[in-house]
Amino acid sequence: MSTFESGVPAPACPVRRDPPFDSAEPRIPLFTPEFAADPHAYYREMRDQYQPLMPVELAPGVPATLVIDYQAAVQILNDPEHFSADPRTWQKDVPADCPVLPMMEWRPMATRSAGAEAARYRRATTESVAAVDLYALHTTVEEIAVSLINTFCADGHVDLIGQYTFPLIFGVLNVVFGCPPEVGQRMAAGMASIVEGVDAEAGNQMISGAMLDLVTLKRTDPGNDITSALLRHPAGLDDLEMVHQLASLYGAGIEFQQNLVVNTLLVILTDDSVGGGVLGGSLSTREALDDVLFNDPPLANYLLTYPRQPILIGDAWLPAHQPIVISIAACNNDPAVRADDRTGNRSHLAWGAGPRTCPAQSMAYLIAQDAIDQLLDALPEIRLTEPPVWRPGPFHRSLSSLPVEFPPSSPLQVF
Repeated sequence: MSTFESGVPAPACPVRRDPPFDSAEPRIPLFTPEFAADPHAYYREMRDQYQPLMPVELAPGVPATLVIDYQAAVQILNDPEHFSADPRTWQKDVPADCPVLPMMEWRPMATRSAGAEAARYRRATTESVAAVDLYALHTTVEEIAVSLINTFCADGHVDLIGQYTFPLIFGVLNVVFGCPPEVGQRMAAGMASIVEGVDAEAGNQMISGAMLDLVTLKRTDPGNDITSALLRHPAGLDDLEMVHQLASLYGAGIEFQQNLVVNTLLVILTDDSVGGGVLGGSLSTREALDDVLFNDPPLANYLLTYPRQPILIGDAWLPAHQPIVISIAACNNDPAVRADDRTGNRSHLAWGAGPRTCPAQSMAYLIAQDAIDQLLDALPEIRLTEPPVWRPGPFHRSLSSLPVEFPPSSPLQVF
């Protein structure tokens, strides 16, 4: 039985010689538990029948085109003149209560703007992130990781998301942004809401309020952190612009950084070729992270763009001002570019491409690698106790929990 036959109707082919796509043609919903359980089966079937573009729904009644071809994705991401990141024309007709609107709507930041406006925001963000002291960050991750491991290492069991990964990433980001924990907690809760599309508008308001409180704090009490660096930047960001730069950076960190660590731990625990290599020393943690960034990137479908006018990609016309979503996961697994041996290969799209490249790659790699190394060094015999359950949502690849057990051990020495 095919994926589309198992409860999801097969869509009509999206290839049209005349724009736009037929608004009535069936679309694959990306927000269902069935899709979350095995998205790769859907990607394979999409590729067999509809390459390189696929009509999908991001939420009920929210159509989009999903790009599943690597070369088509690179073409789009490197052509901001024709594929704008600014969604304002599209969102005029989108209801305010649309569950994916907070993840897609216009904001004064680089990934939601175009031209000189986007360049200004990107310069401020990139230069502020580059000012982070990675040596000090390594120490911060290590200290927080050890303190967390010591709270459960004698128990012999733990949920690695709730008791390790989330509080670790949360604590590290609060240090990096100079953010009080109570403000960070509101930010994290709001980000979880909008990623999952549950009470998304309330989550959106929670994020804005939390980040405005952080900006207000740092205008009067600056420090050695990203928030203060953004405030000092020559771009002269106002409060609204500051709120959205911080929401983008902190939100990506708390949600997708956490998912990168968790997804990599899952692979280490369930794939002997990866787990054995990491624990045996023949495979570095960095290589395990890149394996996940190829196969199950934490941000699976995103890098949104909106054609300025109807445009032809391959044999398909894309309508103007309608969302184009890059399936990072599907493109990374495109047989046309995928090699069996990817050791040292970082050509995946998990960090974006062209002007949409993530400015925080070095920081993200360091945090993820240190988080995993500290855990495995302390508890090398951990094993999964329950099958993984994936959280539904059109954009992320995220587990709901990661319960493990291990031989109880003594607390680590704190230096």
